[in-house]
Amino acid sequence: MNIIIAGDGEVGFYLAKSLTELGHSLTVVDPNSDLLKRLESESDLMTQVGSATSPEVLENAGVAQCDLFLSVLHDESVNLMACILAKKLKAKKTVARISNVELLASRHKQMLQEMGIDEMVCPERIAAKEITNLLNNTVATEFFDFSNGLLTMNLIRLDAQSSVVGMSVREILQTNKNLQVRIVAVLRHGETIIPHADFIPREGDMVYIISRPNQMEDVKRVVGKSDLVIKNVMIAGGGRIGRFAALTEESKLSVTLVEENRQRCDELSAVLNKTLIINGDATDMDLMKEEGLAEADAFVAVTDSSETNILTCLHAKRLGVRRTIALVENTGFITLSQDVGIDTIINKKLIAASYIARFIVKGDAVRSKWLSGTNAELIEFRVQKHSPAAQQPIGDLRIPEGATVGGIVRGGTTLFPTRETQLEVDDNVVMFMFPHVVDRVARLFE
Repeated sequence: MNIIIAGDGEVGFYLAKSLTELGHSLTVVDPNSDLLKRLESESDLMTQVGSATSPEVLENAGVAQCDLFLSVLHDESVNLMACILAKKLKAKKTVARISNVELLASRHKQMLQEMGIDEMVCPERIAAKEITNLLNNTVATEFFDFSNGLLTMNLIRLDAQSSVVGMSVREILQTNKNLQVRIVAVLRHGETIIPHADFIPREGDMVYIISRPNQMEDVKRVVGKSDLVIKNVMIAGGGRIGRFAALTEESKLSVTLVEENRQRCDELSAVLNKTLIINGDATDMDLMKEEGLAEADAFVAVTDSSETNILTCLHAKRLGVRRTIALVENTGFITLSQDVGIDTIINKKLIAASYIARFIVKGDAVRSKWLSGTNAELIEFRVQKHSPAAQQPIGDLRIPEGATVGGIVRGGTTLFPTRETQLEVDDNVVMFMFPHVVDRVARLFE
């Protein structure tokens, strides 16, 4: 696929490197020539110096032959204009990064689509939604749903008291007959493993489990986890993510938000009615204690500094806070953060990549999720009438090594298939896979 990315920061460059590794033809448009030279030296891609709102620059970048145009600059007005121009210049599909969530309303989306903006992504809004999900589901360290919640993915760390430690996957399922789940992957010491029936989980493993929502009580019982009732949450950082999260949770929880910038505090006061807003430095541990960090059930660190978010979460853990969530923008820190005990990592680059992934695969992809701490992904495909997978038993599909079926949604019913299960037209199939087999799997659903 020919892809053009207009970006001015880490999100754009991360997408460019990741999509290049997947075999796509990439061109990056950016006014900073020094950054582009560095990117060219690190990845096999093309670059074009200049503004993404210049028709000449876009034409020189090859926009007329572009299958997908992504504008992910920090300035949403530039992104919208760039996508409009790209569409007029014959780009097949355009995606704009935005910050104003009002644009996602259906009446605005239709208008913008008519102007040439096919899709919009707001990483900060998605991140805030993930935080909300994780505050409501305190067993999982990562959570994602498919088919409007009919199937869920939960990432759960196994502790010493878990009854499944030392048992094979086959024994776990045989011992717990009512447990209808699929263990699609295990993250162990930085290595991602697709487990077979004789695989034995160990203490400290991070286990990716696909289940029905109504099975979560059984999952918690089997893995030895109990829910934490969250009533009080403290948020460090009043940027877009912190604001969205507080706005969502303040009607249900007691929320305290700590923000260093005085002007931003005033702006937050105008939109947050029930949140206690503290003007202060989240790294000031005396201040955080005074404001009740030790009494918080959960602590969310979403400042502009990954280092601050990691350190404040670690301090919260030492004070006894049981649920910690950190925004970590440096992907190299993700595994380290998980290893030192931070419960959940949020990363805007992975969020943007997850949203965009469904537009770059060959099959009919409905939803996608790039997973934190691993290079694997989950994609939900829909079986089309002429798909090679249609009316075929799963065992006959020759699914490549490095991929596995997580579950099927058929007419509102969820299935955990065997090799004999036959796929039907309009089935939604959740696949776990590594990047090198994505194209081969996607062809099954074309």
